[in-house]
Amino acid sequence: MQLRLRKFVRFLKLQYVKLLRAKGGAYSIAMGFAVGLFVEMFNLPTYGTSFVLIFPLIYLLRGNLPSALVGFLFGKLIYIPMSVLNKMVADAVMPAHFTVNFSFLPEKINHFLLFNLKMIVGGMIDGLALGVLFFFPIWYSVQAFKRKRREKRRARKIVIEANKPAME
Repeated sequence: MQLRLRKFVRFLKLQYVKLLRAKGGAYSIAMGFAVGLFVEMFNLPTYGTSFVLIFPLIYLLRGNLPSALVGFLFGKLIYIPMSVLNKMVADAVMPAHFTVNFSFLPEKINHFLLFNLKMIVGGMIDGLALGVLFFFPIWYSVQAFKRKRREKRRARKIVIEANKPAME
């Protein structure tokens, strides 16, 4: 059990390093992660069809596709605990008397459709909030990582230039 936990932590660290090292600017990486997280929060009730929504959103918001996939993966990890919050948010936002009633469907299916609708509405609201919440820390950490990497390269270049023998 402890080995699995250690592997899981290593996997999360790997994904974070992938996110930091992604090509592109800090804005596009952070926006890609936010878009991936946003789409995942309402992906399950739509049976995966909202995954297609990542591509136009990445294009419109100038995000980074690999970081969107990392955000999508992170969203998958936190979806189950967040689904409870999604339902509570949807109950607060949607009218109490709202029902789904297709006369040709059994009552259980109508209830199931209402539950999925609530999960989609709550997931969109929570996904947007999580996307905004995670955008700024990721943007800042990517900027800091790239700045530090640039300074290391500059320092290494100075050391190499200083150690080169003068050509006559």
